[in-house]
Amino acid sequence: MSIWWSLHLRREAASVPLARRLLLGTMETAGVDPDISYDLSVALTEACANAVEHGGDGTTGGPSEAYRVTAYLDGEKCRIEVADAGPGFPAAHTGRAQFRLPPRADAEHGRGLCLIRELADHVHIGPKPGRRGTVVSFDKILKWRENAPNTPLVTAS
Repeated sequence: MSIWWSLHLRREAASVPLARRLLLGTMETAGVDPDISYDLSVALTEACANAVEHGGDGTTGGPSEAYRVTAYLDGEKCRIEVADAGPGFPAAHTGRAQFRLPPRADAEHGRGLCLIRELADHVHIGPKPGRRGTVVSFDKILKWRENAPNTPLVTAS
């Protein structure tokens, strides 16, 4: 089974639960294991929260006031992309330790990207190709609920 959807959302806090609920509903319908669904929904929430907080250029009403969420469930893998129109990270920053190590215990911010890295199998953070903004993409190998209608069949020969 292959499912994909894409949302164009306003950079408002109220948009984050919408994306999360759509992802959870899609995974439940497809028969994905609830633990995997939960991990991906938390990672999506963090990526959306970052887009809402950091994904604009300070102007109002333009395309920078929106962000895009795309989810692909294809075979055994789910891939999620969150793209914004913010200033992005300098290219040298995307691979730096600050995005891999947990923040100090007393820090009020900075846990989102580390949490995404812990919950997903592969994570890529980089600039939007040819445009302003950042794309956070991550994927995870799916596990299926017992007796799920879309569980891949395994046959012996």
